[in-house]
Amino acid sequence: MYRYHDGTKHHFQRFARSLGYLDWASQPRPFRHFADAPVFSLYPTPGAAPDYTPRRVTFDQACQLDMPAEPLSASAIGDLLRHALGLSAWKRFKESRWALRVNPSSGNLHPTEAYVISPALSGLADSPAVYHYAADRHILELRGMFDKDAWDAAFGPRQDILLIALTSIHWREAWKYGERAFRYCQHDLGHASAAVAIAAGVLGWRARLLPAWSHRAISAATGIDREQDFIEAEAEEPGCIMAVTAGEPLDATPEAIASFADACPRARWSGRASQLSEDHVQWSFIDEVARATEDRGRSIEVPASNSHDHPAHPERQIAARPLLVQRRSAVAFDGRTTIGRTTFMEMLSSVLPGPRTPWTSVWWTARVHLAVFVHRVEGVAPGLYMLLRDHDTLDRLRASCRPDFLWEVADETLPLWLLAPLDARSLAARLSCDQDIAADGFFSLGMLADFDASLHTFGPSFYRHLFWETGMVGQVLYLEAEAAGVRATGIGCFYDDAVHDVLGLRGHAFQSLYHFTVGQPVEDVRLTTEPGYSWEEE
Repeated sequence: MYRYHDGTKHHFQRFARSLGYLDWASQPRPFRHFADAPVFSLYPTPGAAPDYTPRRVTFDQACQLDMPAEPLSASAIGDLLRHALGLSAWKRFKESRWALRVNPSSGNLHPTEAYVISPALSGLADSPAVYHYAADRHILELRGMFDKDAWDAAFGPRQDILLIALTSIHWREAWKYGERAFRYCQHDLGHASAAVAIAAGVLGWRARLLPAWSHRAISAATGIDREQDFIEAEAEEPGCIMAVTAGEPLDATPEAIASFADACPRARWSGRASQLSEDHVQWSFIDEVARATEDRGRSIEVPASNSHDHPAHPERQIAARPLLVQRRSAVAFDGRTTIGRTTFMEMLSSVLPGPRTPWTSVWWTARVHLAVFVHRVEGVAPGLYMLLRDHDTLDRLRASCRPDFLWEVADETLPLWLLAPLDARSLAARLSCDQDIAADGFFSLGMLADFDASLHTFGPSFYRHLFWETGMVGQVLYLEAEAAGVRATGIGCFYDDAVHDVLGLRGHAFQSLYHFTVGQPVEDVRLTTEPGYSWEEE
């Protein structure tokens, strides 16, 4: 795992191994489907659920889990999926047309596939079943139907729970990014899991990652281990599984989960996976790190508290559903506009662990901290800052950084320290692979993972979780930027060890895993925008 991590770093003199050019002939198709699988249309497709009337929910209500739970139904599942993983828009330039999705993705390549495992529901199958979510058509494709006894053995008589499993198709990212693609697949899983958790909050539901589920169990439950269904189709790698509940949290034992996984081969399976590309380049390094970080499941106690004492957002009357659908990744910032101190601090506050979603969905304490390059924030001096997301890390991180950093308290309520006052614009751009977008916004940042200590505590499989956490931080910043009327974008290309050198970091105690930037976007007027689905055009 360490060999992969170091071997896929970018350096000033060379980038991580990739093809070096885009082979357009082998570009993966943007959507996977399962041929011959029965399909179920979902709300809000016209006619799918005429009796379903969603409540108006604000973004803050969704994040604060401040709404009564909707009953679990096929309509409500459609509402969740549309606002977590559905299409947000189509873009067009001359003869080219491509889709954008609610959940972000590196290079808009979308390696993440989603599966829904539910009890029998009106409007879906008449027995417990697993479905593949086809975002392009906003439908569920039936993959397998389970015996009720198998469901009851794992989950008891409860009918108010839903499982959402996320998998990765490595080839989607490797086609463009080569060996570094495994990192980006994990970023995307973090973004997607946070998107699910926040969209669940819109319905008053609670989403939670389930560490007891091994990759073997996820593969069995979703059918991605069925080689006969993936002939000539790209394999899917198990990622994570989430319980979405309208009632009490799910508490399935490892034994019950193993029993359910063992029963999956006896399910009634349907569908054959589509092939995304006829030609492929094999990146064996990705296969090696996937094996090295396989998750065998774990029994853990969820931390009693992982919260900071920080101010909550003032109540904002921003409707949740339109905000989730309007999220975009900026392609450029104007390099002039500023943002107020209060808004800046509220954005940082939102990424701190606490009782808001998506932080209620994770089972580990915060392992990622932010090195923030402040450029254009009114009332905040330009410079390099550090936001600590776990108080207990302060002494170790401070001792690992440059001895000449100031570590001056920068805010009375947030764990934010000024390390060095300076004009950091050119430095931020240089570190982020010389991309101006890192310098032209209000601020940019690098996400530092508490690397060695986390892997020592939880083992190699937690390597994936560190990237998930960065994706969750990024997802929150995306939505907070939209709520503030501005825009953000994730930056996966940065010079890894150069970032460490600027901070004075040595070894693997702390590692930079993801960069991010927020600013006033410059729109590309050459592009036209169409709704995500034809039935939304009206």
